[in-house]
Amino acid sequence: MQENTSADPTGPETEPPAGMHGDLGPLFRLVRDRRVAFLIVGGINTLMGTAWFILFQSLLGDTFGQYTYMLSLLCAHVCAVLTAFVLYRRFVFRVRGHVWLDLWRFELVNLSALGINALALPFVVQVLGLQPIPAQLLVTCVTALISYFGHRDFSFRRKHAAEEEAVAPNPPVVPGGAPGAPITAPESASPREGVA
Repeated sequence: MQENTSADPTGPETEPPAGMHGDLGPLFRLVRDRRVAFLIVGGINTLMGTAWFILFQSLLGDTFGQYTYMLSLLCAHVCAVLTAFVLYRRFVFRVRGHVWLDLWRFELVNLSALGINALALPFVVQVLGLQPIPAQLLVTCVTALISYFGHRDFSFRRKHAAEEEAVAPNPPVVPGGAPGAPITAPESASPREGVA
């Protein structure tokens, strides 16, 4: 068996994870593997999400008491999700259609990471005694892994055409009729025939 050494952009080294499909994004000009491009954008988004948190935490300070960092976390989450969604769609996968479905799925993955973050951040701040910004940096390491696997396997997933055909029901065919024509039960004598 020969090894695939061609620069064919459809080879396994360029296949997107979990059946994601779409045109190659601009990042692909620099990085020939979508998985690596995915990780680069994920890393950039993690840095941007952390920067959003630092910005909101710096702006809000202790305005809302000792739990202001939780408000900073929520504000940073909204900004980071919208930023990341655009980056992934524009620079990595270039998928078409399904914008709202993709955004919903993308947000579901991010809400899972946010939920873990919302539980872990107070623990690290209140119990372990770290300041909010270093605590968020620590928690981000965990949530970044969760986000990676969620987006890889769920967010921008597209079915292959063969999968869609296998799932889509075939229209019924009536002998002597057109495909999709309504099927009617054959007329047969029933024991109750003629009973009013």
